[in-house]
Amino acid sequence: MSHTKMLRVIITSTILLLSLLLARPPPADSTGSQFGRGGSGSSSDDDVYIVYMGAANPTNLAMKEAVLGSLLESGGRQEMDILNTYSHGLSGFAARLSAKEVESIAAQPGVVSVFPDSNLQLHTTRSWDFLQDLSGSNAVPPLPASSRPDSSNVVIGIFDSGIWPEAQSFRHEGTNLSVPRGWKGTCVTAADFNETACHGTKIVGARYYISDSPRDNDGHGSHVASTAAGAAVEKASFYDGLAAGTARGGSPPAKIAVYKVCDEDDCRSRILLHAFDDAIADCVHVISMSLGSRHLKEFLEDPQAIGAFHAVEHGITVVCSAGNSGPRPSTMSNDAPWIVTVAASTVDRDFRSDILLGGGKVVKGEWIGLPDLSRSPIYPLIDGRSAKAGNVSFRAARGCKPGSLDKKKTRGKLVICDIKDEGNDGKYINQVVEVAVKGGLGVIIANNESKRVAQYLWDVPITKVGSREAAQLMAYLKTNRKPLATILQTVVMGNYTPAPEVAFFSSRGPSSKAADIIKPDVTAPGVDILAASSLGQESPNKPKGRPKSSFNIASGTSMSCPHVSGVAANIKAANPAFSPSAIKSAIMTTARITTHTGAEATPYDLGAGEVNPRGSLNPGLVYETEITHYLRFMCYYGYDTKTVRFISKTAQSSNFSCRPNSRSSLISNLNFPSISVLLRRPNQIRTVRRVLTNVAGNGNWTYSAVVELGGSDAAHQVPCVKVKVFPTRLVFTRNGERRSYRVKISTKDGYTTNQQVVYGWITWTNPHFKVRSPFVIRSN
Repeated sequence: MSHTKMLRVIITSTILLLSLLLARPPPADSTGSQFGRGGSGSSSDDDVYIVYMGAANPTNLAMKEAVLGSLLESGGRQEMDILNTYSHGLSGFAARLSAKEVESIAAQPGVVSVFPDSNLQLHTTRSWDFLQDLSGSNAVPPLPASSRPDSSNVVIGIFDSGIWPEAQSFRHEGTNLSVPRGWKGTCVTAADFNETACHGTKIVGARYYISDSPRDNDGHGSHVASTAAGAAVEKASFYDGLAAGTARGGSPPAKIAVYKVCDEDDCRSRILLHAFDDAIADCVHVISMSLGSRHLKEFLEDPQAIGAFHAVEHGITVVCSAGNSGPRPSTMSNDAPWIVTVAASTVDRDFRSDILLGGGKVVKGEWIGLPDLSRSPIYPLIDGRSAKAGNVSFRAARGCKPGSLDKKKTRGKLVICDIKDEGNDGKYINQVVEVAVKGGLGVIIANNESKRVAQYLWDVPITKVGSREAAQLMAYLKTNRKPLATILQTVVMGNYTPAPEVAFFSSRGPSSKAADIIKPDVTAPGVDILAASSLGQESPNKPKGRPKSSFNIASGTSMSCPHVSGVAANIKAANPAFSPSAIKSAIMTTARITTHTGAEATPYDLGAGEVNPRGSLNPGLVYETEITHYLRFMCYYGYDTKTVRFISKTAQSSNFSCRPNSRSSLISNLNFPSISVLLRRPNQIRTVRRVLTNVAGNGNWTYSAVVELGGSDAAHQVPCVKVKVFPTRLVFTRNGERRSYRVKISTKDGYTTNQQVVYGWITWTNPHFKVRSPFVIRSN
């Protein structure tokens, strides 16, 4: 291939990589996904605002019509300026407004908030088997086959980039082709999406708010939907049998309702609220939303938080991705307490694309590729500094920055590009383009930050190494006058340990809005996940001469979120009376503790732990967080009674009022399945209360409390904090019976504001169940 043709291919790949490259961490200032969602939007939509007017009750809807009427009657606006209206689950509208109109509308009766329409970001098989393997050791009574949940009457609403209905994953599994009871949705057809897409398949509803069809040309939506509820597909794999096995979703019998809210670079918040409004009216049971933005400061200016609250108030469980801005703290997206926020973890599988050196030494590399290279080490190996162009710095050449390499020195060689200290965002596009256009045969990326995440770009042989492997390569270069190497084709390594680990890119807590709640809530597989793809776009980011694969491998909290959505659907099927908070509690209190980069992870990394699909079906006890608790949260956060009543139909019907002493520290007392308290000084005491509800049925259920501080060695790790539970035993005899307990947390001499966050778990245990809750003690 000529250099000109190679350049054309690489540039085309570069453009499409921004929408299709699978497993990469996001830019440093983004919660984005490997699909390149994001951006601030163009100036043409800077004047689009969302006018939020609370719950969709007759009073609020009448006030909405009054505001709309005054806006249109003023003579400055036409109906075409009203872009969206919300009338089912929430009240409000989106419109083009001037700054003067914004100020005027914000002061009108019934208006809770007015905020700009923003662009959100998508957070982009073995995983389910791996989760079942993990849960097999939990002390949870197994369900007999006759009692396994039939989720065919559960509908999961997928808020994403659409769906590819012909994918094998969306064929109907089983014989129940009936529409679920209570389903009120519809299948909106288009030229390339007819009614057959919603008949005889798992898809029972489809709506689109952007582009001209519910069809997924991106691949992200199909991947997410099949992970949540895809039918079992045997012999599924990526190219050349990579990750081969049976691909299936978490809840194969469940039905799917598609809400296409994203297309290309558009994921508008006004559209997201429209989808929430429709999904509430359609009566979905679970909403799976793998998108978000962490730049929103207030809950009542956060479209995800607003839409999710109204969905939860209507009995719908909302599951969202945490974001891909880790491992920095307080990078969390979707951090409202009524949302199930999901972090990402690894599975026990690794994609190896090793480097074979002259002399036979093998250096571990990570990539997905089918390099057209000899399996023998016959290619000259060089590092970027040795290929430096004359007018650039050694630092630039070391990282293979654009224009940094000399063509004569690079041509025909494998080039090591060391970017581990450059804060690279994981795209590696600059390095690939620079080496390719200078005639290099292949690229070896040295970057320790993106470990355990496979990536692929087919046109150039590539692999990626960590700092230890990079040191081995540099030592080889120094000790050999004519260093030679080759990049081997990818092989899949099973039973990889340690696993699960929290993915490095997964966004971390605490919440930047409310540190008195623990976020994320739970962790699920989100690294190198095989699931359905879209065949809608022909991409050069595939092996030359190959058709596009019907399955894709992707990484991100976009992928971990639908794992939990599938679990939530199964819990709803097994326990139809469970509220969204009971489902959330079941997911959290049965989770397993995972690790982070070889060390024990904290609740700010993983929440309650790794999701347990089997154990969560029968949790024994749940923490019921009632809607009034969420209303108290709003009061404690700082909203007044008038605002809370506008927001919630429950608040209006019950004549709810905020308590006079409302303050943020009282959030710790709300009945969440986790505990976060602030203790600033030594010899300080804080007591919080929790209530547990028995869901194991009638009988004699006796639980004992176990406290773990800072992991397994409390005396060694946290000598300045004491946590005591009383009573230490709880006895339940009837299903639905409630018992309360208190947690007394005290600090001792030596406790300082510089002390690291103290964390641990409170577990209520008996021979049948382990009901575990994380806690965090903060000093600032």
